[in-house]
Amino acid sequence: MTSQTNSGVTTVYKVTGMTCGHCEGAISQEVSALAGVVSVKAVAATGLVTVASTGPLDDEAVRAAVDEAGYELAGRV
Repeated sequence: MTSQTNSGVTTVYKVTGMTCGHCEGAISQEVSALAGVVSVKAVAATGLVTVASTGPLDDEAVRAAVDEAGYELAGRV
């Protein structure tokens, strides 16, 4: 899911492998480092990662960041 507002773009991704707060932090840290990312909220209980950015993100860049954190991006919700 992607929505666009005057303040930017919000995209929700499904990530597999998250089980705890440490997982959430690892993913948030890696995705936050991407250019244009304003905020990241990862929720292990649902496997959802909500990313707010200044513009549309490259899904492959997000996939690489999630992979770097040790998890797998299943795609957009």
